[in-house]
Amino acid sequence: MKYRQLGKTNFKVSEVSLGTWQLGSKWGDPFDATDAQNTLAAAYDAGVNFYDTADIYQDGASEQALAKFIKDKKDKVFVSTKVGRKLDPHVASGYTAANITKFVEASLQNLEVDALDNVLLHCPPTAVYYDPEVFFTLDQLKQAGKIKNYGVSVERVEEAMKALDYDISAVEIIYNMFRLRPAENFFKMAQAKNVGIIARVPLASGLLSGKYTLDTTFGKDDHRSFNRHGEAFDQGETFSGVDYATGVQAANELHERLGLATPLAPLALRYILMADAVSTVIPGASKPEQIARNVAAADLPAFTPDQMAIVRDVYEKYLKNPVQYKW
Repeated sequence: MKYRQLGKTNFKVSEVSLGTWQLGSKWGDPFDATDAQNTLAAAYDAGVNFYDTADIYQDGASEQALAKFIKDKKDKVFVSTKVGRKLDPHVASGYTAANITKFVEASLQNLEVDALDNVLLHCPPTAVYYDPEVFFTLDQLKQAGKIKNYGVSVERVEEAMKALDYDISAVEIIYNMFRLRPAENFFKMAQAKNVGIIARVPLASGLLSGKYTLDTTFGKDDHRSFNRHGEAFDQGETFSGVDYATGVQAANELHERLGLATPLAPLALRYILMADAVSTVIPGASKPEQIARNVAAADLPAFTPDQMAIVRDVYEKYLKNPVQYKW
């Protein structure tokens, strides 16, 4: 495993880390505490030292599983959690000092720590980025020793750019072979401010695994079934906002033109790491055996200029309209 600096946190994080949206369960399935611990252990043994979670993942069970796992590893690992999506309705007016403080206190309790390594606002409405009091509250929590760093998880590039106005340490953003726009301007802006980049949804909800066909089905409680058009939350969270049939076609073409004899997924992760602005990429895993596949990506050869051009060409051909203009 190789390590990169996470912005101004002064912590070097594993290039391939672990996103815990699926920890201990596939989307929509019951949480399995044993699977969760085994998956976390497999990641740690593979050199993963960065774990991304959220207060709403498995209704707090993800944070609690991490608390159990990191008890004797707190100086060796970095846990980033997200807050804000407990709000119902999830509206900008809910991002008050009282609510943010309450969410942070709950995560402190769940993770059983005195201070949170990093707190990200969990894809708040765009108006929140224009409310400095929200970020001043995070400054105050930092001064009080409740959090060590803070930042944002965003839906849109414009939100990420606006967040750079504040004293953030990291931005979590969707970046993958189907979402190239963040690399055009935002990455340079973040580097200039010494802000780390956490690349999320790296496999476009599995489309970039190369395993899916037009006949693939998903469970009724899986967001890949019920949120394809943004019915429950931002459409960009599901398949990176790409029309499913178009995504299957684009993934197949990538696999063919890149001349792969192996699955697309590791190469899709390696592509993200070609951007030196990216601190870490956070594929998910619901089982320990998935960890080895993910971390292997860090050891793959760098993309050639021709391979980079193929990715750009497929993006321009299938995905730029409407993805480029929406997110």
